[in-house]
Amino acid sequence: MRSPVPGQSPDGEKVSDSTPLLQGAPQAEAAPVCCSARYNLAVLAFFGFFVLYALRVNLSVALVDMVDSNTTLANNRTSKECAEHSASNKVIRNQTGKRYKWDAETQGWILGSFFYGYIITQIPGGYVASKVGGKLLLGFGILGTSVFTLFTPIAADIGVGALIVLRALEGLGEGVTFPAMHAMWSSWAPPLERSKLLSISYAGAQLGTVISLPLSGIICFYMNWTYVFYFFGIVGIIWFVLWIWLVSNTPETHTTISHQEKEYIISSLKNQNGILSAVPYFGCWLCMIMSGQAADYLRAKWNFSTECVRKVFSLIGMIGPAVFLVAAGFIGCDYSLAVAFLTISTTLGGFCSSGFSINHLDIAPSYAGILLGITNTFATIPGMVGPVIAKSLTPENTIREWQTVFWIAAAINVFGAIFFTLFGKGEVQNWALDDHHRHRN
Repeated sequence: MRSPVPGQSPDGEKVSDSTPLLQGAPQAEAAPVCCSARYNLAVLAFFGFFVLYALRVNLSVALVDMVDSNTTLANNRTSKECAEHSASNKVIRNQTGKRYKWDAETQGWILGSFFYGYIITQIPGGYVASKVGGKLLLGFGILGTSVFTLFTPIAADIGVGALIVLRALEGLGEGVTFPAMHAMWSSWAPPLERSKLLSISYAGAQLGTVISLPLSGIICFYMNWTYVFYFFGIVGIIWFVLWIWLVSNTPETHTTISHQEKEYIISSLKNQNGILSAVPYFGCWLCMIMSGQAADYLRAKWNFSTECVRKVFSLIGMIGPAVFLVAAGFIGCDYSLAVAFLTISTTLGGFCSSGFSINHLDIAPSYAGILLGITNTFATIPGMVGPVIAKSLTPENTIREWQTVFWIAAAINVFGAIFFTLFGKGEVQNWALDDHHRHRN
């Protein structure tokens, strides 16, 4: 009787440990990154989400100048107590914009109205994107928000009701953007480049917030609040023109993509289902929304300390994904179970958004933007080197090789969770306070 060959059963069939994860899938040579269509898409998406979040948060700054200060003082005891101090430090600024007598409750309705529309179009947005493609849905979502933003001064002049309706319509437009972008990446992002491409495109959201808040304040100071909406609305329209001109739904329909890059993307996605690829990220998004509500509820209603909440959510969001990631490496060729485990893993990662991800604001609110820039820079490094390391560890693309990759990724997650649990803080640090901020806080 012939002795079995290592990695084979006695009848010559390969055992599961050496079974390729993508059996029979053609492995095209990776296309260059420089000037590639997929990275151009990521950069355009970056600026799209930059504009998107700028359009979302600019009202929070402009509203201060839109409201009659006498109305604010009349309804806010703290403002009354600080009015004398503020008057002594008053500086000359433009005050030509019209003011409205909106009390604190009215302002709350105005600021919250955006999310009434935003929450409605999330799920329908994903469905529509799968039917018509993400390009038009994302493009017109941001265009609609930009155009409505231009009409904000007119709506404010008409009345509170008109402004609330307008902001809700802006939310409807923005609600489809993340599902639309995911739908596009399901056709554009090779599996081993997803982290890099998605991190580039979605990083625009954070930068849009960081830059638009102080920029809106500068515009209000030197001009008046109406120009905040005119400026960002026009920027959004300019972006839309570039998006429609330069972007295509799929590599097959792109007019200037190289043949090598097209074949590389198509072959890498050949055995993948686009909707299934988006499922884990959709789960993560849902988890981010729910965990945010839960975290604030635990702090406000159950008096959990900020440090405790951040550490618990970070542990769930890092160790949970590690467990299911490792488990995915030991299920053989059960693709349905693999999708389920990876979906659970990615979904649980959403807890981190209410854990360490927001901790910058807890420990140093005055420097949160700078800290986010520093941490996000370091967080980009794994996205750059991870695919290269994963590729070098999986030359044959076998299950046993991928088990090694999953173990390494899980170990990094567990180390991060333990490190944050041991050294993380939940209160504002002394180094983050100066006399001005200590007085304000």
